Formats: sequence, structure tokens, C-alpha cells
Amino acid sequence: MDILSTMTDEELVVLYTGGNDEAFDLLLGRHQQVVYSYILYTVRNKNLADDFFQETFCKAIVTIRQGRYTESGRFRSWLMRIAHNLMIDYFRQKKNEKTLSNDECGIDLLNNPSLCDETVEGEWVKRQVYSDVNKLVEHLPDTQREVVEMRYYADLSFREIADLTGVSINTALGRMRYAILNMRRLAADHKMILTLS
Repeated sequence: MDILSTMTDEELVVLYTGGNDEAFDLLLGRHQQVVYSYILYTVRNKNLADDFFQETFCKAIVTIRQGRYTESGRFRSWLMRIAHNLMIDYFRQKKNEKTLSNDECGIDLLNNPSLCDETVEGEWVKRQVYSDVNKLVEHLPDTQREVVEMRYYADLSFREIADLTGVSINTALGRMRYAILNMRRLAADHKMILTLS
């Protein structure tokens, strides 16, 4: 186990793919606190967080065993993205379960601003912007992407981010600043209009 602890995440994934279960145990140990904290801060419900946490690592196991994990040097970010997508899918499904069909009523429920927070068109625009921002976040260096995900997706304070990542608050703030600068540059290069602060 001592030799395993010196290996990178990607080396451990290769070992696990080859049948070494200890390698995955070590990967789990390295990342479980950050992933679980991210999930718990997002859903703010321990039982739900436990379910998402288990589902995240089950999905990771299946993906690795099927040989579909592509080595990118970003194993933790990959886990966070799995967790994030699982939570988004869950809450999107919950939201859809509470909606009415527009065909069942004599009035236009979906596009009547007095009956809803946003029109369907406004919601589509918001989703497109959200999708564009997610694409930009994926192009950030690991340390910057991690801070952005924890700050905006998990709604963590910079103190919490610093504690979870083992850096000072100033370092966490600096990473966020550079992430925003990089995202603005990427947005300008791709002619996107974003308001990042």
C-alpha cells in the first residue's frame, strides 16, 4: 500500500483497471472528503448527499471497468463533474414532475410572465448561457476549475474552499481571479457575452 500511495491518480486507475482493488480504495480515500463535501453543500440533505456520493463512485467504477475513462490528469474534477451531473439530472427531473402540460389549460402557462418567473424563451437563453459557461470552465486549469466548481456549483465560501483544497484563502481567491480572467479571455475568443464578477 505504501508504493500505491506515491502513485498518481491516473496510475491508480490503470492498476484498478487491471484488477487491483486496493488502487481504487486509495483513490476513494484521496477524494471522498472533497466530493462528499461538494455534494452535501449543494443538496444540503445528508440522506440525499449519501445517495449521490454512492452513485458518483458507482458510476466512476462502472466507467473505469468498461474502459471508458480517458486519462486527462483531472481525476478529481472528473468525479466532481459526475456528481454535478447526477444532481442536475435529479433536480431537473423533480422540477419536471411538478410542471403542468400547456395543452391542459386554456391559457399559455409557459409564456405568461404573470404566471411564471420566466418565459420558455428566457429559460432557453439561460440554459444556453449556463452551457457556454460550463464549456469555458472545462478549459480552465485543474486548480482554477476546482475553485470555480466549489464556489459557484457548491456555493462554498472561500474559507471552505481553502480548507477543502488545503491552500490559503489568498491562494483560493487568486485562483478564482485567474479563472475569471481566463474565462473572459476564452469568451472573447469565442465571441460570447458573459457577465463574470
